[in-house]
Amino acid sequence: MEVLREQYKTEVVPALMKKFGYKSIMEVPKLEKIVINIGLGETKDNPKALDNAVNDLSIITGQKPVITKAKKSIAAFKLREGAKIGCKVTLRAGKMYDFALKLFNVALPRVRDFRGVSSHAFDGRGNYSLGIKEQLIFPEIEYDKIDKVRGMDIIFVTTAKTDEEAKELLSLLGMPFKN
Repeated sequence: MEVLREQYKTEVVPALMKKFGYKSIMEVPKLEKIVINIGLGETKDNPKALDNAVNDLSIITGQKPVITKAKKSIAAFKLREGAKIGCKVTLRAGKMYDFALKLFNVALPRVRDFRGVSSHAFDGRGNYSLGIKEQLIFPEIEYDKIDKVRGMDIIFVTTAKTDEEAKELLSLLGMPFKN
């Protein structure tokens, strides 16, 4: 499944060099990593929820998630320092491109009333954040086997200097932005 990586080399790099006037191929922005995060508020009431979220994330990404813990205590949320509050996966290289291809071409079109992702979710440094409301859009997740519908955050980290460069990079890779 090196389709997206080959597309990057043959189509994306020349298009970006032409549009932004880069002199060297090393200046061209690239996708550095994709971070997928599931935050769980209900782990203090239901510790089994964390196991289910870890299982879902490992099925979706093909990689074992890291469990995230609270950095400090917050009394209003009944949260103690060191409490397990979620899980995350960082994808790089081949798995990153495979996940991006699956997300753009299979998962996102399965979202109800999907018209494209927002082009306003850039952070000013060329990184893009995408929130998904349910894990059921991924074909590996079976509806009968989940305990609860969970959302997740997907962050695309690029080497782009500006949001314009990052948007062009992601749209050339196949990200379906709204017009």
